[in-house]
Amino acid sequence: MAGPGRLTTHVLDTAHGRPAAGMAIDLLMVHGDHTHHLLTTHTNADGRLDRALLEGEEFDSGTFELDFHVGRYFSRLGLEHAFLDVVPVRFTISEMAHYHVPLLVSPFGYTTYRGS
Repeated sequence: MAGPGRLTTHVLDTAHGRPAAGMAIDLLMVHGDHTHHLLTTHTNADGRLDRALLEGEEFDSGTFELDFHVGRYFSRLGLEHAFLDVVPVRFTISEMAHYHVPLLVSPFGYTTYRGS
């Protein structure tokens, strides 16, 4: 069921009031009780990716997980004891559309939603 849909994300560091540049993100596909690693990428200076996570023939319906490596990001900024380490966001793609999954994060909490 591949089609014209795409998956994008961006990360905002709410503790410092700026994009979260250089954060590692893993994309996994969920198959029942296990996952399959699809790719690892990093945010650019704007907290976004240089290309969509999935698009064109790569885009398909199913359950996916984005693992945001926030602990490493905040450690690189000098925070030694962040409460959060990896923030997993699991979601289902059910239609050929633009799915945008932003993350607003601090060392101690986060928010996500389906954006546009």
